[in-house]
Amino acid sequence: MNRKSLLIWLLMLGLMFVTFTWMGNREKSAAGPKAVTISELIGMVEADQVKEVLISGKERGGKEIAAVTKKDEALKSFALDTDDLRKALNAHKVKYAEREAPDSGGSVWLAVLLNFLPIILIVFFVLWMMNRAQGGGGASRVIGGHTATKAKLYQTSDTTFNDVAGIDEAVEEVRDLVGFLSNPKAFNRLGGRIPRGVLLVGPSGTGKTLLGRAVAGEAKVPFFYGSASEVVEMFVGTGAARVRDLFEKAKKQAPCIIFIDELDAVGRKRGGTSFGGGHDEREQTLNQILTEMDGFSPNTGVIILAATNRPDVLDQALTRPGRFDRQVVVPAPDVKGREAILKVHARGLKLAPDVDFSIIARGTAGMTGADLEQILNEAALHASKTGKEAVDMSDVSFAVDKVTMGPERKSMVLTAKQKRDTAYHEAGHTIVGWLTAGCDPVHKVTIVPRGRALGVTMSLPVEDKHCLGQPELVALIKMLFGGRCAEDLILGYGTTGA
Repeated sequence: MNRKSLLIWLLMLGLMFVTFTWMGNREKSAAGPKAVTISELIGMVEADQVKEVLISGKERGGKEIAAVTKKDEALKSFALDTDDLRKALNAHKVKYAEREAPDSGGSVWLAVLLNFLPIILIVFFVLWMMNRAQGGGGASRVIGGHTATKAKLYQTSDTTFNDVAGIDEAVEEVRDLVGFLSNPKAFNRLGGRIPRGVLLVGPSGTGKTLLGRAVAGEAKVPFFYGSASEVVEMFVGTGAARVRDLFEKAKKQAPCIIFIDELDAVGRKRGGTSFGGGHDEREQTLNQILTEMDGFSPNTGVIILAATNRPDVLDQALTRPGRFDRQVVVPAPDVKGREAILKVHARGLKLAPDVDFSIIARGTAGMTGADLEQILNEAALHASKTGKEAVDMSDVSFAVDKVTMGPERKSMVLTAKQKRDTAYHEAGHTIVGWLTAGCDPVHKVTIVPRGRALGVTMSLPVEDKHCLGQPELVALIKMLFGGRCAEDLILGYGTTGA
């Protein structure tokens, strides 16, 4: 919410607060004095119960009378003729005063206006909401500009394919996009059609956004970046209007790239299961995306890149050819890819000669590029904190342990017996893993508590394993049971740690 929209909301809330406060005070004041007839008031004067009286009004049209009893009770009355009241007041020597009431025409209109002000505010708010729901025409643009796209425009991108590592196949798939954007005529001279959209599919942190920036940097074209979750609002129609605004701006910048992150936030399958029969904000936004992608004339030079880690939930109309013509899988890197990624992220670090990226890559199986970047960053912070001039292998090892197993629980106090039992348990894992064929080589053993574990035995795979056979599974089971067997042999009983 921008500043202008915030001021409008505060002004509306302030007006409603003042109005309701005034109406409440008016009701209280109106319910204050007790109403009596003129005859009852004259009788109270003759009974010496009245202390003072105020008569206000003109000669014609009647007069309002306010009185206070000797018990400080407020009274009010009205009379067309007050001669009898004056005689009674003079006879009983009651203090009274008379005044001519001012013209109340303006105050009457003000009272009427204030009475209807809450209704006026509610009608104005409903009309504003309806205007936004219809796509955000004139008034909605004036009130806050909610229909403008939130996608950021980058005229140039410094990222190139040299900054992308570990996903060589995905890079080759999108490399053609650079040629499409740089020289589209070379590709459609035989009648071919440039892809309208490319869908990047893969787990979080594998480099999908980085890949999109690299394509824009290689082609030297503008780059629109936006998240699908930023488009959807609670008001129906706002997301569709933002999508229209995004594509209008992109056509003016062509050739360019539109990158939509978290596409599954709006691209889920439509089934009418949502509240209101399925025609909610998310579905209207998805329909607008489909319309815009179909509405592109061929070879306009605008290519849509979208990223998701949930391709299974996307609507079929979104993933069919003609909209997203290509699906590029961006998987977690293998051991060689992890080594290449580490070298890319280590360019700005001061490293000691003992840092071996191959060992780090072997010990980080299953990690993505974002995880590896975090490890090197944690290593650099640890080296700085300990006063070193360069990041060495011990800092990297510390960072790997921290990321994979959690920080050291130095505040956890273990007795000598608990440490001994943990040491025997981890020794069982180590011995069985060392002597059993098919087990990965043991790399590190520790009895320093980390996370939920009192100790850890870490193996270092020689290579990534995408398929395990029965001998490897049996060897793994033996190593896992090695800790429990050591407890039975040495201690004579098992512990909850096993």
